Amino acid sequence: MSSPVIEELDAARRFADRWLASLPTRPVGVPADPAALRAALGDLPDDGLPAAGVLDDLAAALEPGLVASGGPRYFGFVTGGTLPVALAADWMVTAADQDAAVAVMSPAAAVVEEVAGRWALDLLGLPTDAAVGFATGAQTANIACLAAARHALLAAAGHDVEADGLAGAPPVTVLVGAAGHATVLQALRLLGFGARHAVRVPADAQGAMLPDALAAALDAAPGPVLVCAQAGQVNTGACDPLDAIADVVRARENAWLHVDGAFGLWAAASPTRRHLVAGADRADSWAVDAHKWLNVPYDSALAVVRDRAALATAMSVSAPYLPLGEQDPSTRTLENSRRARGVPVYAALRTLGRQGVADLVDRCCDLAARAAERFAGHAEVVNDVVLNQVLVRFPGVDVAGLARAVAEDGTCWVGTTVWDGVPALRFSVSNWSTTTADVDLSVDRILALSGRGAAGPGSRGTAR
Repeated sequence: MSSPVIEELDAARRFADRWLASLPTRPVGVPADPAALRAALGDLPDDGLPAAGVLDDLAAALEPGLVASGGPRYFGFVTGGTLPVALAADWMVTAADQDAAVAVMSPAAAVVEEVAGRWALDLLGLPTDAAVGFATGAQTANIACLAAARHALLAAAGHDVEADGLAGAPPVTVLVGAAGHATVLQALRLLGFGARHAVRVPADAQGAMLPDALAAALDAAPGPVLVCAQAGQVNTGACDPLDAIADVVRARENAWLHVDGAFGLWAAASPTRRHLVAGADRADSWAVDAHKWLNVPYDSALAVVRDRAALATAMSVSAPYLPLGEQDPSTRTLENSRRARGVPVYAALRTLGRQGVADLVDRCCDLAARAAERFAGHAEVVNDVVLNQVLVRFPGVDVAGLARAVAEDGTCWVGTTVWDGVPALRFSVSNWSTTTADVDLSVDRILALSGRGAAGPGSRGTAR
């Protein structure tokens, strides 16, 4: 006879089997009625119900409101799918239920994170002795990295920010690219720098920071300086010229260079595209998501800091009952209780290997270029398609209305944005399972819904 826990896991497995099998063909993101979803979830019972039945009912109630974001035709945001091995590893994480904060609580989780972190540094071409923390996403990874920067910059100026806060601290000039990501500004706000006080450095037409403008801003900045660059602008995919930026920053005393590389830093894993992030290794800290281009389950990201002591000082908590050392994961992230995020990352990297990660990056970039080629002639492709992002405008067409029509149609799902003051569709290719046929079908359907007709087969020329 099956134990209760096996019956419950079987119910979860039945849902997973149905859901995963449906992803290649199901409507991607048809809008759902929130009121109907709430009604389907029912009321809190006075007496408990059988667990397996609760799970079956829950699956039925949730399914109408689930978006097939793990499927091959989801092109909204920069959302990766889930590699089967990473999904399976994540189930193992949940079953083992390890608190990965302190090594003594789970030696296995601590060692897996050490190994997976070392492999990630190798793939991304970052300093092999850097500290790696496993965070929830680029938002919290940026916070951890910038907290380390705050500590190091103010400590060099003779101020202990962990003990005394920002009161009486020498001001830190923060320089951010004009097209930097909103999560960097949020991190600055949460760390007390204030988003409004960040100096926005001009960028080129693709959103890449201009090194000469950065040099001028640095010349005008007194005291400590924090420079926030990026690899992979969220709309265009453009990467800041990190080598030239590093030259400028390294000429300045008490300056810290951070790279927000949420998805674009993975270009370093591809021999054909790592030139886009040349110079990234010269920074002081880096944030990169794993649940985007590495295609592991939510939530997973890496906070990487060259100065291990600065990160540990900024992140560590002290209590008599916590036997913390330098190797404890909680000295590198915001959380003191968390799941073992390194396990799916390890499984993905071990399964893909160097070549597999490079192939994943290249395939998504090639498919994005194909989408741009098929849009061209029927719509305006706004950006230089250097990575996995395609920005498309349809003159005379209401972009928001088109996006709603695409969602209601269900063939694919695309996001909207505003670039250079004008609304556009954003078509992001980040999923391991997306094929040429998925891209062609999706582009043709978007064009048909826009009233521009279907695209031809396209050529393999420039993607502009």
